[in-house]
Amino acid sequence: MTNLNDVLNEHVGDGAAPGAVGLVARGDRVEAVAVGSADAEGTVPMRRDSIFRIASMTKPLTAAAVMMLVEEGRIALNEPVRQWLPELAAPMVVRTPDSPVDDVVPADKVITVEDLLTFRAGYGFPSDFSLPAVQLLMSELKQGSGSLQPQQVLAPDAWMAALSRIPLLHQPGEEWLYNTCSDILGVLIARVSDRSLPEFLAERLSEPLGMADTAFAVPAAKADRFTSFYRADPEGGGLRIADAPDGEWSSVPAFPSGAGGLVSTADDWYAFARMLLAGGEGGSGGRRVLSRESVRLMTTDHLTRAQREHSTLFLEGQGWGYGGSVDIEAAEPWNVPGRYGWVGGTGTAGHLTPATGTVSVLLTQLAMTGPTPTPVMRDFWRYAAGA
Repeated sequence: MTNLNDVLNEHVGDGAAPGAVGLVARGDRVEAVAVGSADAEGTVPMRRDSIFRIASMTKPLTAAAVMMLVEEGRIALNEPVRQWLPELAAPMVVRTPDSPVDDVVPADKVITVEDLLTFRAGYGFPSDFSLPAVQLLMSELKQGSGSLQPQQVLAPDAWMAALSRIPLLHQPGEEWLYNTCSDILGVLIARVSDRSLPEFLAERLSEPLGMADTAFAVPAAKADRFTSFYRADPEGGGLRIADAPDGEWSSVPAFPSGAGGLVSTADDWYAFARMLLAGGEGGSGGRRVLSRESVRLMTTDHLTRAQREHSTLFLEGQGWGYGGSVDIEAAEPWNVPGRYGWVGGTGTAGHLTPATGTVSVLLTQLAMTGPTPTPVMRDFWRYAAGA
């Protein structure tokens, strides 16, 4: 009978990821394995508590932090963000998605907190990355592949100033666009709370839930557990290192990315997922972190059918909640309606399925080459679904 160790070992070595950590929890039964190595040379064995750059698995945590501020009445979902983000008070929109960036019209409505949470504010990535307005996000804001170089990104105020000079790709509320809204939400959290994003997430999420290794940097004392990060070499095959344990994540960057800046472990992200499954309660004392209503809003699809259909490069039979996808169609064995979570471009994935009480967390250290989930992700999800 195939077990999780077998599934992961099929995708380790020989030009694939050097190692992987997988965790599948069904109710109180947890299966967790670590295979391969933390480095391509095979000198550091992978461990269950190895630390990974989780990339876009950061997004659900950022959304949860926003909901805490909503619950406290410091912001409201339907509230315009201009009070806190004056840079977005009067955005311009390109006349058509492929128009030059100076061919613009005024936005016909204000951007709200919920527009950012649902990725419908008008900023972000469509299926076509070559559009002029999208190119500016990549060049000026280091979105896309640049998000894996946190030390190269502008500080929040300068980043927002640069964003204000880039037109929206669509009118607010019109279309779902990937990624950028989570980074804007990170700035919003800091300005509303008067705390830095790392401080807020540590105090309100990581510490209460016992997520001791989830942060925007890895201190020297933990460097021995931090995996090296690789990209596939397009020329000679094999792997080339993209970031070493003493590289980009050795100190907190000027711009802590709410879209993809965190490092974490399988058990840390599992603690976060367990909290959502429990309706907002988690940690050793079972303390309430979020209200049940906030969890419901996070894990409910908010997109129209047309918005989902226009976003199939990223969403395969899925809609979007706050900070993560929500399965709508049973397109594959692992697509259970209501399954919530997301993948990271560093080769990571985390999901929870309320209907079955299942959590699955996969961490590898090999970059994805595009938005389509990798073979190891699909095999891992198939196993987690019991298929």
